[in-house]
Amino acid sequence: MDYIIYFVITIGILVFIHEFGHFAAAKLSGMRADVFAIGFGKRLFGWNRKTGFTFGELPKDFDGEGHTDYRLSLLPLGGYVKIAGMIDESMDTDFVEKEPQPYEFRAKPVWAKIFVITAGVLMNLFLAWIIFWGANFFQGKPITPTTTIAFVEDGSPAQLSGFVAGDKILSINGKQVNNWEELRAQIFINTLGENLNVTLERNGAIKNLSIERKLIPDDESKSLYLLPQGIKPGIGDVLKDSPAEKSGLKPGDIMLSLNGIPLYSPKQTTELISANRGREIQLVVKRKDEELNISVTPGDDSKIGVAIGPVFLGKTKMQTYGAFASIYYGWKDIEKMTALTFQMVGKVFSGNIEVGKAFGGPIKIAQIAAKSADSGISSFLYFLALLSLSLAILNIMPFPVLDGGHLVMIIIEAIIRREIPVKIKVALQNTGFVILLLLMAFIIYNDIISL
Repeated sequence: MDYIIYFVITIGILVFIHEFGHFAAAKLSGMRADVFAIGFGKRLFGWNRKTGFTFGELPKDFDGEGHTDYRLSLLPLGGYVKIAGMIDESMDTDFVEKEPQPYEFRAKPVWAKIFVITAGVLMNLFLAWIIFWGANFFQGKPITPTTTIAFVEDGSPAQLSGFVAGDKILSINGKQVNNWEELRAQIFINTLGENLNVTLERNGAIKNLSIERKLIPDDESKSLYLLPQGIKPGIGDVLKDSPAEKSGLKPGDIMLSLNGIPLYSPKQTTELISANRGREIQLVVKRKDEELNISVTPGDDSKIGVAIGPVFLGKTKMQTYGAFASIYYGWKDIEKMTALTFQMVGKVFSGNIEVGKAFGGPIKIAQIAAKSADSGISSFLYFLALLSLSLAILNIMPFPVLDGGHLVMIIIEAIIRREIPVKIKVALQNTGFVILLLLMAFIIYNDIISL
């Protein structure tokens, strides 16, 4: 029951914010919004100025005379704003044979149409930005209070430049770094095209090393493939009926060593597991305050069925920022999460990740919403921000039915200086709607079989 409640709350907030963006933009542009709906399908109940609060469907010949009907509909999987003179999810084309009215979408200039179409996405971005701003201002970011290297990946830019485990980084291009987050920031803040000149301490002696800019990866998360002291690979999830589950591994376990080899990074751990396909390996894991020895055999796919991420074992500090600095860092959070989202989408289209694994449906959203809420209001809000950002990115995709699809048609009409034929618009909308339904059904199916 908790899952259902948190799903309704999460989707309700995100849909309301998104649709309110379209609604407010339409009103500001002088357009008539006939319906503001949370959910799809049959009208359960709603309110408008003409009939007041009513249950059930309105009469088919109902004319709100310009007043909006605010309603809750049967299927809580989205929502819509029915704007007069626009072909949308309702597929209403009755207005096509009539003369355009001043209050209709089709009668407005291009800038107004673009404003209305993009307003939902902008509101989702704004919600995510506000949450990230609040997180930076009120709570702060966890800081890893060390600049000492524990692990340098083979073949990485750092290793090629002479870095070794145990080096303590003191400054980058003359700027002192006091924690790992400052170190990461300096790597990517410095002017493009400029080499990184690093001052470090090794065995009590001061050394200077230089890393060529061309060796530095564009992906900020890689940080030259260096890992700080105190980082270990932690298990975030264990697949059902996997070798890991059968061996007794659990979410939250911290992996210390594999066949006697100390573990530092998820990449290193994954490579060592893959190298032992079909052979039993000995893992030492930390579970709460005790160390356990666990034997597990990777399957034919060279995997044991765990999701691994970096975990810092030491004490972290919380770095808070001022109100104005938090605006900047909140936007940087959006940039980072947007880049990661597009990377994920790119991997889906390239075939590196299955659609069902990359995207979660209602069941997965409900599960994560409930878990994040159980962890506290901060975790729930952070999840809400990520989902709001994902919704914005999804909606701006140039696909029929989505906001991005409408935007593309508006731009095409502006270029050719005439409207796209209604039959083509309806055909595109219908096709897009069917594809989205099939995709949603596939994602829900994957949600169910993963339970």
